[in-house]
Amino acid sequence: MANKETVLVSGGAGYIGTHTAVALVEAGYDVVIIDNFSNSEPSAVEGVEKILGRKVAFEKVDTCDKDALRKVFEKYPFNTVIHFAAYKAVGESMAEPLKYYQNNLVSFMNIVEMMKEFNRPNILFSSSATVYGDAEKLPVTETTPRQPATSPYGNTKQIAEDILRDCCRAYEGLYGIALRYFNPIGAHPSALIGELPRGVPNNLIPFVTQTAAGIRPMLSVFGSDYNTPDGTCLRDYIDVVDLAKAHVAAVNRMTGHKMEQKYEIFNVGTGTPLSVLELITRFETANDLKLPYKIVDRRPGDVPAVWADTALANEVLGWKAERDIDDTLRASWAWEKHVRGIK
Repeated sequence: MANKETVLVSGGAGYIGTHTAVALVEAGYDVVIIDNFSNSEPSAVEGVEKILGRKVAFEKVDTCDKDALRKVFEKYPFNTVIHFAAYKAVGESMAEPLKYYQNNLVSFMNIVEMMKEFNRPNILFSSSATVYGDAEKLPVTETTPRQPATSPYGNTKQIAEDILRDCCRAYEGLYGIALRYFNPIGAHPSALIGELPRGVPNNLIPFVTQTAAGIRPMLSVFGSDYNTPDGTCLRDYIDVVDLAKAHVAAVNRMTGHKMEQKYEIFNVGTGTPLSVLELITRFETANDLKLPYKIVDRRPGDVPAVWADTALANEVLGWKAERDIDDTLRASWAWEKHVRGIK
């Protein structure tokens, strides 16, 4: 066991963090999860352990607390950190920008500072396709110019990318990869982990599954007058299990000393856009049910269309999205039923 590489996963009890922790252990890594449960549940870590059939190292830590973070760096011998820990609700960030800048940037800078202090080389940052904004040309590549962020949340991703780039440039021995995710959906095929939003969901699929479960009376589709084939927004929906494997591929690249530059960026998506209405229809068909929905006004900050050119991740990381969208949507519904105790 001692010769296994260990990876610290901050925010590892969250939606993408749990799936990535599972994928890392299945790929032969050891993991240490840290989380403060501000937007996740202890049951998520239990779900990870059930899937893996063993305990994983866990510390309840707020990454904004530098002293608590330092103790983790003193205790565990990891060389690689995957940083997920962040607030992520676009609407809330518009209403409470200071909360987002404080949490998302301080936590990230603390991680980088500790890596510098303890000479830990590799950091993988959880970025977002929001950095592309309303891109002029689609699909977007990693060299597509970033647009001014449409929300403080999106801006924290851009600023953190810049911080990481500058730190990798300045500090010898620090290497960084930013993965720009598109729209993660789905759940682990075991239905033991998945997306567990608190309160009203911000993402489409939890809204869909909660409507299917009767928790929400009606699904709202924000706008039907966009310049897209059916008038609803086009997005690139990536299965969370595929997304987790992209993190493993990026960690392999870092720990295998294969990086060609000290800071690299990769898009993580499918490269295939689906409209909101198409996704609803596919969900209904895959799960053999009908969803009540209504068209409402556009939502501020939504761009009409964005999807990924994934050639770079395919070639350089040796990774590509593999899961079928219908399987993904079945897994989403299986997870919702598991959470609600629906047979």
